[in-house]
Amino acid sequence: MNIRNIHPERLIRGGLLVALVVGLAGCEPLGYSGQSQFRRNVHTIAVPIWTRGKDVYHREVEIRLTQALAKRVELDTPYKITNRQKADTLITGTIDRIEQATTSFNPDTGTPREIAVTFYVSFKWEDLRDGKVLVQKTNFPVSAVYLPSAPFNEDFFIGTEDLSDRLAKRIVETMESDW
Repeated sequence: MNIRNIHPERLIRGGLLVALVVGLAGCEPLGYSGQSQFRRNVHTIAVPIWTRGKDVYHREVEIRLTQALAKRVELDTPYKITNRQKADTLITGTIDRIEQATTSFNPDTGTPREIAVTFYVSFKWEDLRDGKVLVQKTNFPVSAVYLPSAPFNEDFFIGTEDLSDRLAKRIVETMESDW
């Protein structure tokens, strides 16, 4: 068969098919996988309310962080939240320190335009069936910025809502299996 007699559309389709087969054949050795990165032997997690360190004076930040973490676990993992008596694993933590810093000022008024907030936390995820520690981090920092001046008028509470969600997401990322 002469290549000149083949319709160009068929030639393109054939080339794409060959490229797809070659591409898929090489995926596994390169580290790509369609499998979940989360542990298969874990099905449930207990998330008790976190604690505040002795120098953390903001009220209810630990409760909002616990709620954000429970929601993030339910959204991003195959695990279900349950009470400690029924759980395979337990994740506990402490907000060790909260730092705030003004990152920019309004040049006309001298008031803060942006404030960065950083939570430093320590947490441990352990298997309740055998006592093995699955993940443990100390002094784990996560930051966010809020805008206290008009027109946004965000306060610390609003600023730390985003931070709690970011921190929960980062904690869930540490729960993934190593590559």
